[in-house]
Amino acid sequence: MAKQHFIIIDTETTQDGKVADFAAVVCDRKGAVVNQCAILINGVFTDPVSHPLFFDSKAEPEALWSKAGQDRRYATYNAMLLNGGRMIASVAAVNSWISKAIAQYNPILTAYNLPFDLDKCTKTGINLSVFSKRFCLWDSAYSLLAQSKGYRQFVLDNHLFNARTENGNLTYQVKAETVGNYINGGTSKEPHTALEDIIFYELPILAYILKRKSVKWCVENPSRYNWRAVQVRDWFKPK
Repeated sequence: MAKQHFIIIDTETTQDGKVADFAAVVCDRKGAVVNQCAILINGVFTDPVSHPLFFDSKAEPEALWSKAGQDRRYATYNAMLLNGGRMIASVAAVNSWISKAIAQYNPILTAYNLPFDLDKCTKTGINLSVFSKRFCLWDSAYSLLAQSKGYRQFVLDNHLFNARTENGNLTYQVKAETVGNYINGGTSKEPHTALEDIIFYELPILAYILKRKSVKWCVENPSRYNWRAVQVRDWFKPK
């Protein structure tokens, strides 16, 4: 029987919703990497005037998503280009790499918040419609872990709660950083660079899930992430 493979994708995007940083990792169900790519998109990343990296003008200067944080992110990427951690390539080159990966591995597509990455890749011209089978890694992680006693204790021990909304809703985190740290037993921060986020967070999450659940469960699992089901008031009671 042919070995089953998966392809995890991640993107870092621009203010106008295009992909500047694209990464893909092909692995087996145990998380062993067999191929990967890490691309800064020519015409998007290389045109910061027309396609600036995403930032939040209301964020504090020290925050990752602030304007000052945007400047630091550009510096990080330029350093990666110098040391070989990234290369500049066209959308056509990315699509060619994807076609070759499909021909060699026939992988199942996944991503943490797959709909987001699908949308941004489509807007950039990166073709992910060629994958015959896919599932959202976020939905699988949410369904398997979010309401478990062990995960909720990890959230409580590390105070991993989202900011209260204007409507007074307070939820606990089920993002890739938090789930990855739960699995790895760490407290690290995602760098929010596409390849590194995959390798250190999403890849361990995928391997963890596939050790406990079937691919059929992942593909057909109906549970979508639902912020209403992770309300702090429903799961954490004062003692």
